[in-house]
Amino acid sequence: QVQLVESGGGSVQAGGSLRLSCAASGGSAASNFMGWFRQTAPGNEREWVATIYSGSGVTYYADSVKGRFTISQDNAKNTLYLQMNSLKLEDTAMYYCAANLFFRGGIWHKSDAAWGPGTEVTVSS
Repeated sequence: QVQLVESGGGSVQAGGSLRLSCAASGGSAASNFMGWFRQTAPGNEREWVATIYSGSGVTYYADSVKGRFTISQDNAKNTLYLQMNSLKLEDTAMYYCAANLFFRGGIWHKSDAAWGPGTEVTVSS
């Protein structure tokens, strides 16, 4: 099973940028749907943000981040990235990466219940 550890979060003013990283270990991300989710407050449901298919690099984005966020990967380093530009107050959340995603019922799902520690992003005015 792949273990994932997120990093790169921080505090930034609205309009600024951050790049999140997700290091994968204990398995390969090749030929796998990987992505990012975010949770605006503890107890809230995690919201899907973006997905990338490791095999081809095809990407998918939530409407709320399309045109501002870019998901990418470095298979040699087993690392997933999320470049976040033009950040808005509503992007404030804990961000989590995930592997083995699948698409069903119009929604991206994570195939197991475990989550990594996440990385916190705070956007201020």
